[in-house]
Amino acid sequence: MRINVVSDVHGNSEALAKAGQGADALVCLGDLVLFLDYADHSRGIFPDLFGVENADLIVSLRTARRFDEARDLGRRLWTELAVDRDAAIEGAVRRQYAELFAAFPTPTYATYGNVDIPGLWREYARPGTTVLDGERIELGGLVFGFVGGGLRTPMRTPYEISDEEYAAKVEALGEVDVLCSHIPPDVPELTYDTVARRFERGSRALLDAIRRTRPRYALFGHVHQPLARRMRVGRTECVNVGHFAATGRPWTLEW
Repeated sequence: MRINVVSDVHGNSEALAKAGQGADALVCLGDLVLFLDYADHSRGIFPDLFGVENADLIVSLRTARRFDEARDLGRRLWTELAVDRDAAIEGAVRRQYAELFAAFPTPTYATYGNVDIPGLWREYARPGTTVLDGERIELGGLVFGFVGGGLRTPMRTPYEISDEEYAAKVEALGEVDVLCSHIPPDVPELTYDTVARRFERGSRALLDAIRRTRPRYALFGHVHQPLARRMRVGRTECVNVGHFAATGRPWTLEW
């Protein structure tokens, strides 16, 4: 059995269409939407609405952790644009989702990232795409558990939830062979981004479940340039499957 795994697709539909080649199934760990590309500030919903110069500015503020100033800038730009914010964002996200979900191979098993909008997924998921969150499925004799979304941060991305709500989804999985999530377990080496030079939020509930239930693998994304892409926690192999938007390459699990 061969499963290809991707995360942090961020608009890369061309590579996504090829991601399932040679595999029995594709697993996607979320962040389909591209709001703003931190490597190329001309790409994404934000520069499409407000221009590259404003994208440069908001990236510099966020990178400097000046989040209040970044939010003030965002509010000012929306006021000057004089459009319905929710409608503008939803329209842009819908255009991206139409293209990205059409690129998913069959079968695909997917969960949400922190920049995704869960309420729209079931509108675009075709019969060959199964959306899972706080749920499990058996593939080739192994049980895969899926936990979508992220935890609350100053960035205030669309699908951030409380620690308690996230922990409840982890608990609902029980024992699994492969624990699939968007964010990593709360381990410093796995949550530190070496380019952004900051710790992203990892989940203590995921780490506790790994120590308690000892799955074979814990697969995740979210941290684009991690200090450690792979390490063991007890018997569990923890793997950051990679920043798919940049690499275009899936990570492969075979058994």
